[in-house]
Amino acid sequence: MPWEIENKTMELNEFLVRAKINTYASSGEGREQNLKDSSKELIYEENGWKYRDRYFGFNTFIGEEIIWKNEEMIWGMNYYGQILSKAVGAKEIYEFLKEALLQVDESMPFRGPKILNEENFSYRNSNSGSVEDFHGVEMILYQGKRVYELQYHGGIIKK
Repeated sequence: MPWEIENKTMELNEFLVRAKINTYASSGEGREQNLKDSSKELIYEENGWKYRDRYFGFNTFIGEEIIWKNEEMIWGMNYYGQILSKAVGAKEIYEFLKEALLQVDESMPFRGPKILNEENFSYRNSNSGSVEDFHGVEMILYQGKRVYELQYHGGIIKK
């Protein structure tokens, strides 16, 4: 039986949050699988749900997240990001990014919170739409200067 979005966005959002917290946000680079095509992949599965995050590159990088329910592809997101400045090291930027991504919530389960400030770093996430059809941009500022940016978009996949 095909998965239908009606009355199930909460279930999708809840799984998406758990998947994101249990993949890049908690491990970053290091726990992913290196594939033959030079991509890196993170996978999270539970109770018929499967999440896959596959990306290419480091700076710049591009990737996609896909969710399956009972082996049916139902949701996807594409993203493209880069470090924009050498004012601070990539390691520090990505460590702060992981902190922000751990704060993903069910109301907008795409990336991190709208705003997160910590010492010299500031995370900003602006998006529009819903889990069904959305786009957005996240950025990290260091001492008020933009040092990282990622654009993303996605939504429900229908046959």
